Amino acid sequence: MKIIVIILILLIGQMQYRLWLGDGSINEAGIYQTRLNELKIQVEEKKHRNEMLYAEVLDLRKGQEAIEERARDELGMIKPGETFIQVIE
Repeated sequence: MKIIVIILILLIGQMQYRLWLGDGSINEAGIYQTRLNELKIQVEEKKHRNEMLYAEVLDLRKGQEAIEERARDELGMIKPGETFIQVIE
């Protein structure tokens, strides 16, 4: 009977060791969960950025207004016959 009790105690001790300190322990699971949450945040940020870029692509494909706006803002271009006025504050 004593041998069975000793074997059971050793098995329980081994299981407790693996639970708290071994591979896949509670501590590692918490670390993995934290990392997973960080990655989910990054994925959401990238999804939002992709949606904005996709909307910009659609806008550029639609018509000349978006293309003209980008040419004016980014390249400083003006149409023939227009007068460029720059206000410096």
